[in-house]
Amino acid sequence: MYVSFQTAFVRGHRRTGSDVKFIELTMKDAEKAMNMELQKLIHTAPPGQQEGVRREFDGFEQLFGRYLKETGQPIVWDKINLLPDDAVKAYGDLKLPDTQSIKELLNQLVVVKLNGGLGTSMGCTGPKSAISVRNDLTFLDLTVQQIEHLNKTYGTDVPLVLMNSFNTDEDTQKILKKYGSVKISLFTFNQSRYPRINRESLLPIATNFGPESAEGWYPPGHGDIYNSFANSGLLDKFIEQGKKYVFMSNIDNLGATVDLSILNFLLQNSNGPAPEFVMEVTDKTKADVKGGTLVEYEGKLRLLEMAQVPKDHVDEFKSVSKFKIFNTNNLWISLDAIKRVTVEKTLHMEIIVNPKTLDNGLNVLQLETAVGAAIKSFEGAIGINVPRRRFLPVKTTSDLLIVMSNMYSMKSGSLEMNPKRSFPSVPLVKLGSHFTRVKNFLSRFASIPDMLELDHLTVSGDVTFGKNVSLKGTVIIIANHGDRIDIPAGAVLENKIVSGNLRILDH
Repeated sequence: MYVSFQTAFVRGHRRTGSDVKFIELTMKDAEKAMNMELQKLIHTAPPGQQEGVRREFDGFEQLFGRYLKETGQPIVWDKINLLPDDAVKAYGDLKLPDTQSIKELLNQLVVVKLNGGLGTSMGCTGPKSAISVRNDLTFLDLTVQQIEHLNKTYGTDVPLVLMNSFNTDEDTQKILKKYGSVKISLFTFNQSRYPRINRESLLPIATNFGPESAEGWYPPGHGDIYNSFANSGLLDKFIEQGKKYVFMSNIDNLGATVDLSILNFLLQNSNGPAPEFVMEVTDKTKADVKGGTLVEYEGKLRLLEMAQVPKDHVDEFKSVSKFKIFNTNNLWISLDAIKRVTVEKTLHMEIIVNPKTLDNGLNVLQLETAVGAAIKSFEGAIGINVPRRRFLPVKTTSDLLIVMSNMYSMKSGSLEMNPKRSFPSVPLVKLGSHFTRVKNFLSRFASIPDMLELDHLTVSGDVTFGKNVSLKGTVIIIANHGDRIDIPAGAVLENKIVSGNLRILDH
């Protein structure tokens, strides 16, 4: 029997005492049954790993218990307030540190990259961080180059830490061997491995830790970083070394480099206690309408994700005029504060319920959390409105085309917008399904087009590009089903629509 505790009663219907008692008993039964199954699973783990699994399962049981108890819509829309003026600081108000103090500041920093994702959405196997993005260099190569350059320039030893998942750890460990001669302190730890829940029985579908139960497990989102970081021993290690802040970001955000102005603001703050938590936000455009935004809720800053928004307010949430900023997932967090909230168990992040249907047709639930949602658990948390250049994610081959193009140049692992581009905005690029997989994408370009003056590119259908093509303004190329369009070498398309019969029209 599957009881949806989120919607067990129609809103507005009055619950009787017997109703409430029934729900409480059913929840207790579900928690007890889950606990029994988890105890069985622990015994199937390899002997040396059982204690670690037990710690992970403690976190999972807390999440599962909250899922059962938290009924109804967690967000009351009328309680959402727009941010007060002092909640988000302008990046332009920050000051760079004096040259002589940079080394001291960097010695108090740890860099963490979220490296739990696979490259499946771009048609690749293995960790997403192993995909080549520029000059045959991968996300991981670029990250290592950035930190190595930072350490060489300032004579520091900023450690680079990767949070892997059980999906990416083995391959990542092999890749890391190639950095043996690079002067950088590299550390890894794994986020938790949680059991997928059968939607009907509310019990784990895994029966053991063997390969036959591989589909029974999932990494529970990057909100798991706080407890996993603490459980790994690395948090205590860095605190003992005198480190004060961690800068964490997604490894596929090529704009997320160490920023000395933000670090200086945190460590040389003369206006009272420094914030324990800083979220980098940036101005929302129509391309970012689904991004989480910061709001004030019950007197605290809160990250509001689209999944939490009631259906009749989704358009309002997407509004660029009302919610003007969104979360880049570049976060600066006090290590001592992470230690406090993990020890005192005061972390609270909204649960993201992710329903999935497996290949065998089984409906399962994954309970996940997002790292930025913990903002309300930290003291003095603020946002900093950063320039768009600090948000350069590569989620699709459309993004990949932009970062591979001449719009960017590369310096010591960091991408910088080409100064020859007359305006700093990134063009909107939409490539169709023929380009989804990286291998197919690369095969369709004899060379990456000149995109310095591009505003908007849409490509749909079977399209290829010859060498030295130049795209300017708005370019739309649509090959109808069964047709193929080959853009000839040296073609210059400026404000053009190219249709299925290769007519080239002014746009």
